[in-house]
This record gives sequence, C-alpha cells and structure tokens, in this order.
Amino acid sequence: MAIKQLTVFVENKPGAVVPITETLSKHNINLRALSIAETQDFGILRLIVNDEAAAEKILKEEGYLIKVTEVVGVKISDEPGKLSEALKVLHENKINIEYLYAFMSRTEKHAYVVIRVENNDSAESALTNYGFKLVTAADVNKL
Repeated sequence: MAIKQLTVFVENKPGAVVPITETLSKHNINLRALSIAETQDFGILRLIVNDEAAAEKILKEEGYLIKVTEVVGVKISDEPGKLSEALKVLHENKINIEYLYAFMSRTEKHAYVVIRVENNDSAESALTNYGFKLVTAADVNKL
C-alpha cells in the first residue's frame, strides 16, 4: 500500500528547482507534497505527485537523476499529540524512521505524513494495528 515518491537530485544553487516545477506544470503534473534537503553541492528534492510514472519519465528525459522510492503515508488526526502517537508505534515496533515530512490534505481534520522506513510492510502493519489509516496512491490522486 506504499505510495511512490520521486527523489530528484539538483544543483544547490538559486533557482535550481524552478525548471523542475515548470516542467511538471507544463505536463499537467500536480505536486501533492515536497521536501527539499541540501548539502553543500547538491539538493535532494522529494516529491509526491499525482502521476509518478509520467513525472519520472518527463524528468528523466530532461536529464535529471531520479530515484523512485516507496514510502508510507499515514493519515494523522489534527490534534495535539497524534503525530507523537504514530511515531511511538513505530518506535515500539523497532522501526527506524529515515526521514519524514507532512503535506496538507483537503480536509481540516487530517494531515498526511510521509514516512521513509526500512520496511514499509512492517510500518504499515504496526500503524494499522494501532488504528491509523494509511494514505494510498488513490488518496494522493484525489488531492
């Protein structure tokens, strides 16, 4: 049930992300979430989009280095402490979080959180066993 994330490696310089977002826009690819991390020489742009396969193809054709990674998406109630509860479930099940970031949903009652872990199946099982709802590719496409 994991969702697919695109990781795009870009130069760490002003405006480097603009051609990527413009290219996706021209091809009617809608961004659902993004995260940027940087090192001194390059940036790591992580994207959740409405059409991962098309976005991957288009960006590869433009010469970008792309990696597709399966990540866990979890729906978190918009209440204090709910993210902490989900993270505690993963900790109690000895699941290490490599990174995470959140993105907005079209409802005021939830936030969607993207979590990268070593074993998606274990994380998904642990979270659903504790009552958390997972985000599917279909959910992402509805946003």
